Amino acid sequence: MESGQLVSRAPAPGCGKSLDMEDSPLHPQSATRTSGKMDKPLISHHLVDSDGSLAEAPSEVPKVGILGSGDFARSLATRLVGSGFSVVVGSRNPKRMAGLFPSAAQVTLQEEAVGSPEVIFVAMFREHYSTLCGLSDQLAGKILVDVSNPTEQEHLQHHQSNAEYLASLFPTCAVVKAFNVISAWTLQSGPRDGNRQVPICSDQPEAKRTVLEMVRAMGFTPVDMGSLASAREVEAMPLRLFPGWKVPALLALGLFIFFYAYNFVRDVLEPYVQEGKNKFYKLPVFVVNTTLPCVAYVLLSLVYLPGVLAAALQLRRGTKYQRFPDWLDHWLQHRKQIGLLSFFCAALHALYSLCLPLRRSHRYDLVNLAIKQVLTNKSHLWNEEEVWRMEIYLSLGVLALGMLSLLAVTSLPSIANSLNWREFSFVQSTLGFVALVLSTLHTLTYGWTRAFEESRYKFFLPPTFTLTLLVPCVIILAKGLFLLPCISRRLTKIRRGWEKDGSVRFTLPVDHALAQKTSHV
Repeated sequence: MESGQLVSRAPAPGCGKSLDMEDSPLHPQSATRTSGKMDKPLISHHLVDSDGSLAEAPSEVPKVGILGSGDFARSLATRLVGSGFSVVVGSRNPKRMAGLFPSAAQVTLQEEAVGSPEVIFVAMFREHYSTLCGLSDQLAGKILVDVSNPTEQEHLQHHQSNAEYLASLFPTCAVVKAFNVISAWTLQSGPRDGNRQVPICSDQPEAKRTVLEMVRAMGFTPVDMGSLASAREVEAMPLRLFPGWKVPALLALGLFIFFYAYNFVRDVLEPYVQEGKNKFYKLPVFVVNTTLPCVAYVLLSLVYLPGVLAAALQLRRGTKYQRFPDWLDHWLQHRKQIGLLSFFCAALHALYSLCLPLRRSHRYDLVNLAIKQVLTNKSHLWNEEEVWRMEIYLSLGVLALGMLSLLAVTSLPSIANSLNWREFSFVQSTLGFVALVLSTLHTLTYGWTRAFEESRYKFFLPPTFTLTLLVPCVIILAKGLFLLPCISRRLTKIRRGWEKDGSVRFTLPVDHALAQKTSHV
């Protein structure tokens, strides 16, 4: 669990009474709040190296100041000392807080802490920045690194970012926004166990360069976000909760509700209305299991439909240098999330299918079938067609789920970064299309001849699987058309820069297969 970030400050003469920040979390990543005297230190008094040995900061090293003595300040001091910096911490009560910091860090009053360091981390809330005005003369010409984060309400309420507000209070200082996306836990455990990227922005190039070098020395990866005007965007990063998943999640939820209601009408409501049979026990497992593959299948088809539409647009326009419509562009950007949701629903479908024989209702059905078979004097019940259909159906389903698993694994950044572009494209495009074809065959073998049986149309509604086949069949047909030489060559030329009404004219290489492999522009 991540530690809460707590900071403190000393009274600022002439700026009002200073508030104690030592028991208030600064970052959203913080998960704990401390109270009282905090008898147990968050970190060890000694710095522990990666090999387990105790290390002390060398005497002649760059000195860095920290204004604040909360959890985040302590974690920051630990990481700085471990990276070879000399750390001096400014606290309202240095005697009480000294035992909570590494022994290599010097804990003193804030007035003394800002004297010698050229880089000072400001670890306190926005509303307390003004209490540092008594230190304005001592802070003049120094680099102030703002590590704070606003709440969602504060972010909407203030038009100025925390870093810009700090810069307006101290115009003689170079303010840099950094480390606000890094949690106290990540600082303590190191970048190997957390996000390595640290967005940085400032109006002072030299100050930004200094902080960039510090970030690298601490084992993180700096990301230059430009001027301090970008601080508002940087401060909004920790406030986002799966921004790229909102639309795909709502899409999956909408499909689930639609197919669940559709299956409820067909499998539960229709027998109750027409025959008076109570089938409501099917709602928790059977209806859900019938709905999940429909959602997974449609979502998988929606992963590859925008690619077909994009290719059709390029063929119609005769160029690749025109922007796609915004809705198509956003659709293309959400394909990864849609594909992962498809895999999630397919995996749930597999688990639910394994649970079907465990239901009490299923056991009763088996007993009733056996009794019925005895009463009708049938000693051997065997349907060759149904046996083969079920064998093929299950085999195709397992293969399709295996392909989806491969797609899901290779979409992980750690796996994707180990593949070159051709390998990644082969898995996501070629094997993904194979997964769609296998899913289509799986659905067809499930339906078999049911689409042509009148008894399968409950309330005149067609079987559910027939609804899911429409989009995938269109995609497979379109992909087949794109493989025709006349269309394939034209599409390849367009993706290599040819324009129908432009001045770019060229002839494809003789090896057309090689041209196709290198035409993904």
